[in-house]
Amino acid sequence: MDTGDAAWVLVSAALVLFMTPGLALFYGGMDRAKNVLNMLMMNFWCLLIVPVVWVLVGYSLAQGGELGGVIGNFDWVGLKGINLGTDGGTQLAILTFLGMFAVITPALISGAVADRMKFSAWAIFVPVWLLLVFVPVFKWVYGGWLAERGSIDFAGGTAIHVNAGIAALAVVLVMGKRKGWPKEGQPPHNMPMVMLGTGILWFGWFGFNAGSAGAANGQAIQAFVNTFLAAAAAGLAWAIVERIRDGHFTNLGAASGIVAGLVAITPCAGFVSGMSPLIIGAIAGIICCFAVGLKTKFGYDDALDVVGVHFVGGLVGSLLLGLFASPDYYPEKVAALHGFKAGLFEGGGLSLFLEQALANGVTIVYSFGVTALIALALKATIGLRVDEETEVNGLDLAQHAETAYHGTN
Repeated sequence: MDTGDAAWVLVSAALVLFMTPGLALFYGGMDRAKNVLNMLMMNFWCLLIVPVVWVLVGYSLAQGGELGGVIGNFDWVGLKGINLGTDGGTQLAILTFLGMFAVITPALISGAVADRMKFSAWAIFVPVWLLLVFVPVFKWVYGGWLAERGSIDFAGGTAIHVNAGIAALAVVLVMGKRKGWPKEGQPPHNMPMVMLGTGILWFGWFGFNAGSAGAANGQAIQAFVNTFLAAAAAGLAWAIVERIRDGHFTNLGAASGIVAGLVAITPCAGFVSGMSPLIIGAIAGIICCFAVGLKTKFGYDDALDVVGVHFVGGLVGSLLLGLFASPDYYPEKVAALHGFKAGLFEGGGLSLFLEQALANGVTIVYSFGVTALIALALKATIGLRVDEETEVNGLDLAQHAETAYHGTN
C-alpha cells in the first residue's frame, strides 16, 4: 500500500468511526427524551467493547484462514504477526478500517430495541453477537464460501445491513412490544438532532463506501459519486411519496430516505455507474418508505425503523446489484472469482442475481436464528428488558443515573 492509498484508508476509517456518534444522534433524536442518554450509551458501548474484541480475536476469525472457508483461525489473535516489519502497516490499516465496520454493525440494532432493553443485557449481547453472528457472516461474504460462489458486496449491504436488520427483528420478537405501542404515539423528541445525525452519517458514509476500494483510485471515486447520488435520490423519492400519500414533506421522511439510499448503495457502490445509483436510490426510497409501515401491520415493535430501513434497504441494494453490476468496475481479484462478470441489465444474465439472493437468504436465516437464541438465553438468565416502572419513568435515570434534560420526558 503506497502512502496515498494508506492515507485514504486511514481517513476513511476515521470517517466510519464518526458514523457511530452520528448514528447515536440520529437514533437519540428519534427516541423519547427520557431515554435519549440510554440510546447514546448503547451506541458508545459499541465503540468501547467492539475494538477490544475485534483485536483480540474477531479480526482473526473474520479474515484469517483459507479463502472459501466458513470461519477464520487464530493466527492473528491479539495482533500476533501483524506489525510494521511484515508489510509496512498495510494489514494494520485494513484491520483498523474493518474494525470500524464491526463497531457500527451491532450499533444499528440498538434503534430497534429502544425504550425497553436492559443495558446489562445489551452490554453482553454486543460482544456475543459480534463473535457468533457478525464474524461468521463477514467471513462468508468477504473471502469465504459465499464469495467463492460468486456473490459480491462492495461495502456491507449483506454483511452489515441485512445482517443487523434481520437480527434486530429477531431481538424485538423475543423482547416484545413497548408499553402502549402502537396505540400511544411516540414521536421523535428532537428533530434537529435527527437531522444533525443524518448529516454526520452521510458525511461518514463516503469513507464507508469509497474507502472500501482500499485505495485512492478510480473505483473509490465512482463509489464516492454513487454514494452522493443514491442518498439524494432516495431522500427525494421518500419525500415525494410522503407528500402524495400524507400531504406533507417531513424532516423525518427526508432523513429516513437519505439513510435508506445510503444503505441500498452500500453493496453496489464500487460496482455500478451512470444512472444506476439514482435508480437504485429512488427504488430504495420508495420501498423503504412503505416498508416502515409493516411493523404496525404485522405487530413487531421496531422502535426506530431498523428493519424497514436497514434490512429492507440492504436487501434491495444487494438484489439490485444483480441487475446493475457493471464488469468495467470489477477489480481483477473480484472478477477472478466469477464465471460471470455482469448484472442482468449489463448482459450477464441471472447468475449474479441468483448468487445475491442465495447470499442474502443464508445471512437472513443464520442471523435471525442465532440472534434469537442469544436473546432467549439472555431473557432466561439476566433478563432482557427493564421492568414496567423503569419503562414508564425512563431508562436514563434508572439505568445510568443521568438525565439529558431536566423537568421533561
